Amino acid sequence: MLLRRYEMPWRPAYEARAGMVWLFALAWFVIVGVTGQLPRTLALPLSLICLLMALMRLTQALRTLILRASLSGRGIQVLTTQALAPLCAKPDEVFLGFGFEWRPVHSQRLYELAKIDYREFSVSPRLLTWLGYDVNPQPDSEIGLPYIHGVEPREIPLYRPLQNFEGGTLLVGTTQSGKGVALATLITQAIRRGDVVIVIDPKNSRRLKRVAQRACEDYREPDTFLEFHPAFPETGIRIDFTFNWQKPTELASRIQSVMPPDTGGAFSAFGWDAVNVVVQGLIEIEERPNLVKLTKYIEGGIEPVLEGSLRRFYDKTLGGSWRELPEMKKLLHDAHRGNMRKPSEAASADLMAFVAYYEHQITQSQRSKVIDAQVRTFRHNREHYQKITANLLPVLSMLTSGDLGPSLSPDPFDADDTRPIMNFEKIERAGHVLYMCLDSLPDPSVASAIGALALADLAARAGMRYNLGGYRRISLFVDEVANVINQPLIEILNKGAEGGIFTTCAMQTLADLAKRLGSEDAARMALGNLNNLIAMRTKDRPTQDFVVETFGKTAIHTMRVGLGHGADAHLGDFSSNYSTQIAESFEEMVPVDVLGKLPNLQYFASVSGGRIIKGRFPILDPDADRVPVTLKATP
Repeated sequence: MLLRRYEMPWRPAYEARAGMVWLFALAWFVIVGVTGQLPRTLALPLSLICLLMALMRLTQALRTLILRASLSGRGIQVLTTQALAPLCAKPDEVFLGFGFEWRPVHSQRLYELAKIDYREFSVSPRLLTWLGYDVNPQPDSEIGLPYIHGVEPREIPLYRPLQNFEGGTLLVGTTQSGKGVALATLITQAIRRGDVVIVIDPKNSRRLKRVAQRACEDYREPDTFLEFHPAFPETGIRIDFTFNWQKPTELASRIQSVMPPDTGGAFSAFGWDAVNVVVQGLIEIEERPNLVKLTKYIEGGIEPVLEGSLRRFYDKTLGGSWRELPEMKKLLHDAHRGNMRKPSEAASADLMAFVAYYEHQITQSQRSKVIDAQVRTFRHNREHYQKITANLLPVLSMLTSGDLGPSLSPDPFDADDTRPIMNFEKIERAGHVLYMCLDSLPDPSVASAIGALALADLAARAGMRYNLGGYRRISLFVDEVANVINQPLIEILNKGAEGGIFTTCAMQTLADLAKRLGSEDAARMALGNLNNLIAMRTKDRPTQDFVVETFGKTAIHTMRVGLGHGADAHLGDFSSNYSTQIAESFEEMVPVDVLGKLPNLQYFASVSGGRIIKGRFPILDPDADRVPVTLKATP
């Protein structure tokens, strides 16, 4: 059984020699039969046997030569958007480039290639051309070894059902391995399907953005494409990450997710409470919370919000003439004469009187929990309050400084700012494509905060969609996920499929994610929420181990040849032996070191619950089919 399953194609085509001998025998039997040297009744059957044996051996030789010719691999292929369109005709399938399904026989061939120099057995790709194969050999100047893709001579367009990608997709690869090209192909298909597309790109890839723009030009309305860039706010949109919520506490949780983690969690909890108090107060006085207002009232003091809340409370509970009440008049008189000690300079005399009346004259049954929390914050020692919110204020400051203030906390009544104001609900309802550049190279801290806040808002939107039902599919693409991953993104990966969010995350190494989340175990736990894995060239060993663990193992056969000889003491006595042994062992489906030798744009993938494929993505050139315009010089 093992002998039948074992093959060794990386060798000279010995079958061709046997085929030539059988052809010679065929010719000889034909000649002797025609000349009458052998009876035709005997020559004819022998000729047929020789013909059949010659065809069998030459077919075997041709198969070996075809396999050897495919070792030249596949060069990088460039497609226009028009050429890609027929490949993505079915909206319920995802096009994953060109390649083949990886089976145990391909693993066997790859392990055998590790024992030899593949150049010794390479055959001119012209042989494949003569036999009708589409040949584009990999040039020697390109990165990576060509034979990895050459273990299978025939490749086909790769498709998987769209529903298989509900559980999320991880795209991993080192710098310049082709992650951007893969994302461009997937983004174009999502736009063509009519999905709401959100791209979070920390480094602002111009090529990726242009691909998204071209896809919108081809398949959507002209104003579908939206752009956000912190460094160029005038060219993009204003976006409010605090607009959509069902419960006020969601905003506090959203801000908390952006805060740096602390060991005990106490400072994070204080930060959450500080934000929640301000949010509840703003809602009490019928003001919409945003980042600028939160920063203003947390850093400068909650006094204006508390004063407005108390005025509305007294109007509601005491009537319109509550300032004429004897106790209130007495407290106002004392406060204006300076008889009350102010906890901060921002507190007005009226506020001191209002708070004193609330604390001493309002019964517990009449009090408001929202105002109780504001009063508690108002009475809190100012220095201690600033210490416990030390982790919160830098984050809010980053999100409201300079041009980011109007961009992330838009004022709809600002007539001088004509940029459109968007939020994730409007983007979803209108079917927009949002390309968010975070500008992480010059300003990584702010970029990380913006990305984390956007993901927190999107997670809240996913929860709202899950609760209400009836939604439009959202395709979320996060490049360099280690820069922005937080608990809301993990929640999206874990539960987003229920809310119709298809997530694709791209990263370079497992170590980057482990550094962001605190440990490799936490990184693996986060990646465990992604059902599909596309692995391009990666040099990091822990990342390689993570990838090959996902691919699993297969049986690999190894042939051992033994040759021995010896001589006895008697003259002429000689002995020799020859043995062949085939052993079977379970090895990795894809050898670990192969992942570091992949050419650009090529990948191994585990999709659809463990289906292993080997493929390559074509480069999508959005402007290749544009008609060039010749400019004439003016005299």
